[in-house]
Amino acid sequence: MNIIQEILEKHLGKAVGIILGLIFGWFAIKYGFFKALFVAGCVVVGYYLGKRLDEKVDFREVLSRIFRDRQS
Repeated sequence: MNIIQEILEKHLGKAVGIILGLIFGWFAIKYGFFKALFVAGCVVVGYYLGKRLDEKVDFREVLSRIFRDRQS
C-alpha cells in the first residue's frame, strides 16, 4: 500500500495520464476512433462545467461573454 501512496504523491499527473490513455485506447478499440474522440470531448466539457460549478461561477455571465455582440 505504501508504493501506491508514493506514486500518488510524486507521480500523480503521470498516473492519471496513463489511466486516461488506457481508457481512451480501450474506447477507440471497442467503439472506433471518432466515437472515442466524442466521448473524450464530452468528458472535457463535463469537467469544465463541473469545475465552474465548484467555483460558483455565474453561467449567465460566462454565456454573455461568449455570445456578446462583436462590434467592429
